[in-house]
Parts: sequence; C-alpha cells; structure tokens
Amino acid sequence: MNLMKPATLLFVILLSLKSHSQYTDVINSNRPGVSRSAFSVGTNVLQFEVGPYIINEKRTPLPKYEVSGFGVDFSARYGLLWEQLEINIEGTYQNDTKTYLSNIPYDESRSNFKTVAIGAKYLLFDPYKNAEENKPNLYSWKANHQFKWKSLIPAVSVYVGGNYDTENNPYTAPGIEGFSPKAMIATQNNFAGGWVFVMNLIKDRIGTDQSDFSYILTLTHSFSPKWVVFGETQGIKSDFYADNLFRFGGAYLWGKDFQLDTALTFNTKDTPSVFSVNFGMSYRLDFHKDKIKDEEDNGTSAMEEAGRRSRRSRRNTDNGSDQPANSPKRDAIDFD
Repeated sequence: MNLMKPATLLFVILLSLKSHSQYTDVINSNRPGVSRSAFSVGTNVLQFEVGPYIINEKRTPLPKYEVSGFGVDFSARYGLLWEQLEINIEGTYQNDTKTYLSNIPYDESRSNFKTVAIGAKYLLFDPYKNAEENKPNLYSWKANHQFKWKSLIPAVSVYVGGNYDTENNPYTAPGIEGFSPKAMIATQNNFAGGWVFVMNLIKDRIGTDQSDFSYILTLTHSFSPKWVVFGETQGIKSDFYADNLFRFGGAYLWGKDFQLDTALTFNTKDTPSVFSVNFGMSYRLDFHKDKIKDEEDNGTSAMEEAGRRSRRSRRNTDNGSDQPANSPKRDAIDFD
C-alpha cells in the first residue's frame, strides 16, 4: 500500500512530496489487504499487483465439506489523462478441490475466476492538496506526531466498473453470467505518526441474484520508510454468500518501484471456516513526467524567464549602457 493505501502513502508523507499530484516518488500499491486507496497511481504510470495464496475452508454443519487449493489475486492499474483518474482491471483466479464429507465422500475439482472486473476510479476530494500546509515540520518531532483535527476529513474517490462472470462458474450463484455493474466509494485518512485508515463501500454484481454489498476497513501503520503493518476487516452480505473476514500482515518497500507483502486471512464462523496465507508483490513502470518540474529543471518556466529579463534590465539601467560594469566592450557572457 504508497503507502498510499496503506502502505506507500506513508512513505510519501515522510518524503514530503507534492500532494496536489497523485503521483508519488515511491510505488502506491493497494496491497497488502484488499481495500482500494482513494488515490490513483499517477498519470502515465502502469502498475501490476499480484498475490498468490493458499486457501483452506471447512464447513462443520450439514452439508459438511472441505476446500483445499490455491489461487492468485491480480490487478493492473494505469493513470490516464488526469492525476485523479485511474483505470484498472482486477480479479481473483482459484483452483481447488471441494471434498463433500457425507456417508459416501467424493471430490469435486473446481477452477475459474472468482471475480474479474474492469473500471475507473476518480478522486473527487483531496484534503491534502495544499502542499505547504501538509509538509512535515523538520524541526519538531512533536508537531509531526500530534493529532490534527483536519486529519478527520478524508480523501474521497468513486469507482464505476463492471464484472464479467463466465457461465456455470462454481464460485457464483446459479444463473450468474456475463457483465454486471459494480460501484464503490473509497475514503482515506492520513493521521500523524504514520497511521492511515482506508474505508471501502462496495456494491457488486448490481441487479443480479448475487448482488453483494461489502465493506472493507483497513488500518495501516508505518514503522519506517520501508516497513509497514496492517489490520483489516471485510464484511460481505448477499443472498448467496455472507462472511466477516479478518486480515493481518505487512509490507516491505524493496525499491521505489517494487514492494513485497504478506497477509493471513481468517474468519470466526464454521459455515465455512476460512484460513488463507498470501504472498504478494507490486511493481510499476514509471513514465510519469511532472510538467512544472521539467520546466523548472530546464530553465524554461515563465517565472524564471521573467526574473532573468528583470535582472538584466535592472543591471543595464544601473550601468547606463548595454554592457555590464567593468566588462570589455565586446559581448559578455551572461552566467545567470
């Protein structure tokens, strides 16, 4: 998570980056966990996030069964046109064996995409856009760690997209197939001391017999610019499936474009019980260019050119000629 979702936005805060831009000097991953940051990856940034996992489920009441297998969560994110806009595709593929524990046990081999969705996320409100106001205080540890009431105001983004489910998918309700709408509201609070809180409210497969509503609450804490831990709870409710899942884990920033993470997932019920171990990584291809910074670096900004001309005019006026004082009559070199 830049620690922007958690994880990388925390790195960003520590580095005092320009907060009017979604782009950050270090990777802004939605991992670890499954919640989505309110912020995008930044324009012209292509980012891949993947997390293989192993899964074990067991249902104690009738009908009794066990599920054992593996899968992978994946997503590809791209910042398009504006800093606030991100398009993405994400999903989960799983391969497992479901063993029914009846009088005559039998196995059912299953494999398919549990979810595949494509959509766009847009940042509606950013309380951190004032870069000067949100810069860390380099002279006061207390000022950087004290509670600020303004931090209760979250960044807010909206997501609109669509799911695609294949026919006879063993992980969806009977009759669910084809495209269905998906919508989400994502909020994010950045608190002093390296704490980030993310909330997602999601309505999935809208208008179908498996219209899921879910919420995700993620709290992340950064111990250093490279290490972060998180805790997360996810509630899911529909006529087909309902659960309350809990996740704990951490992430390590290997480099500014590469992050590693791991997490445990479990619940507290037996219809079925769930236990999963996840190992993930995030990598970005960074083609972002800051137009303002490029102009400043190249010495071509309008303000710099105006200042240069003003200095020349003032110097020539003071000398009473077109030549700097104490210089030869030939053309002098201007080192400004």
